[in-house]
Amino acid sequence: MKFIKNISILFILLATSIASAQVKFEAKVSKKKLGVNERLRIDFEMNQDGDNFVPPSFNDFTVVGGPNTSVSNSWVNGKRSYSKTYSYFLAPKKRGTFTIKQATIEIDGEIYKTFPVTINVTAAVDKPNGPPDASDIASENIHLVAEVSKTNPYLNEGFTVVYKLYVSPETGVSNWREKDNPRYNDFWSQNIEIKGLNIQKGLYKGEEYRYVVLRKTVLYPQKTGKLKIEPLVLDITVEVPTGRADIFGRPIMTKVPKTVTAGSRTIDVKPLPEVNKPSDFKGAVGDFTFKVTTTKTELDATESLQAKIEVSGKGNLKLFELPKLSTPSSLEVYEPEHNENVRTNLSGMQGSISDTYTIVPQYRGKYPIPPISFSYFDLDTESYKRITANEIVINVLDGPDAANTNDTAATNTKQTVRPNTNTFSFIKTSSNWSSIKRKPFFNTTTFWSLLLFPFLAIPLAIVIRRNRDKRNADVTGNRIRKADRLARKYLSEAKRNLGQKESFYEALERALHNYLKAKLNIETSDFNKEKIESLLTAQHVESNVVSDFISILENCELARYTPITQVTMQNDYDKAAKTISLIDKQLR
Repeated sequence: MKFIKNISILFILLATSIASAQVKFEAKVSKKKLGVNERLRIDFEMNQDGDNFVPPSFNDFTVVGGPNTSVSNSWVNGKRSYSKTYSYFLAPKKRGTFTIKQATIEIDGEIYKTFPVTINVTAAVDKPNGPPDASDIASENIHLVAEVSKTNPYLNEGFTVVYKLYVSPETGVSNWREKDNPRYNDFWSQNIEIKGLNIQKGLYKGEEYRYVVLRKTVLYPQKTGKLKIEPLVLDITVEVPTGRADIFGRPIMTKVPKTVTAGSRTIDVKPLPEVNKPSDFKGAVGDFTFKVTTTKTELDATESLQAKIEVSGKGNLKLFELPKLSTPSSLEVYEPEHNENVRTNLSGMQGSISDTYTIVPQYRGKYPIPPISFSYFDLDTESYKRITANEIVINVLDGPDAANTNDTAATNTKQTVRPNTNTFSFIKTSSNWSSIKRKPFFNTTTFWSLLLFPFLAIPLAIVIRRNRDKRNADVTGNRIRKADRLARKYLSEAKRNLGQKESFYEALERALHNYLKAKLNIETSDFNKEKIESLLTAQHVESNVVSDFISILENCELARYTPITQVTMQNDYDKAAKTISLIDKQLR
């Protein structure tokens, strides 16, 4: 009897062990009936870890998320519980009844399959049947917002766009990436660096949310009228509660892929008023101070001094030209050196810009530098203001006197006229004959020189020929010289127009166009930056050279709307010449 009891206990333990070791692999769907505008979640769950998971082909659905993998491993009363899940999010392509076929996985050398699942897709519905799924919860609890500081600015008035991602307390975000960056056409823009994503608390539509600031951008409109700011688009993974809890009472979260957008914004840019607009207004908008200073006011001739024209304050400092220095013709003035000490934050541009002229007087005397005026549009009073610097007198103490120098020069041009007593003696009454007999050409120095010249020229011709062959064999050097000549050829017109902004940049853009048309055989209708970049990259041109070429094209476009200095034009010309030369050397 005791033996039978022991056998029974052993049998029960063996059956329990076999049952606990049974492998489960099954497909679970969030709903079997849904509208064509709804999403479906399907989970492939297993109670043991496996390899070589092969999902079914979702031919009648679009995979909008996944696969997401989650693993649960716990011990309860000494008993291990393991679960691994592959999750997909599907959008039906059309109405009808569809079958999701079997998925397979290999566990301990055995192949396991799920049962097929039938899904009924109906017409679009206003609201999903039953409780909201994870995707709906994510949509209601994640919001990307573009906060614009001013939607109706003046031309060249700065404002900011701050992008914030709001997340409700019940949900979370595990990762995110920018899918589409906003483009600020017709704006001067600068992004403000964000050091770390600090989580803050705030209100969204009256409810408490957590949020992070993803991007800060300062914009200055360069055109009037309604200008569009394209949206920022993010791909994010949202963690939403499943309504279940683990053994410690903590909510179990599920991950849902989501695409969020801040939406496009329209900025209505006002033109600057024409009433009382100064004739010398150069486009400065903000709050500025203006001064003209010199390093010295007394010096000797041929010594030098520096005159500095400086504007400082808050406003569009990088987007207007400074007034020009006017001096007497007796002072030699060199091209100014332009300096910018400007920082940009959420308040806009702040700092100073200046032009420093080097002046060298040639003669002794006093030379007044006439008063210089600077006009700007004041945003606080919405009116134009003018600041005029005082006259500066340059006193040259020692050097040549301008008047005496001119008198001496005039005196030196005079010549003494002496009368000729034989004025009318133009008829010769006597002759002086000489012999015309000449020495024979043979044996002269000229004869021997002409005779020996071909023999002397032969070694010279051999040297020249060798140098030419050596030069022709230098493939790299020839390519460099050819590239430089090509750059000068296409950029010659742009160089002639240096100093004339519109003519220069039109010629520069036309030169770049013609160069690419000749080298890559592309027509005008195909001339866009994306195709240029792809063609140059396909021709094995280095990426940094391609980026420089594209940036020059963008500068040509931007120059139509912004003030450009002589220094900037020269830099763009030099950069274009260098870039064309590099492209020509690298093209294959």
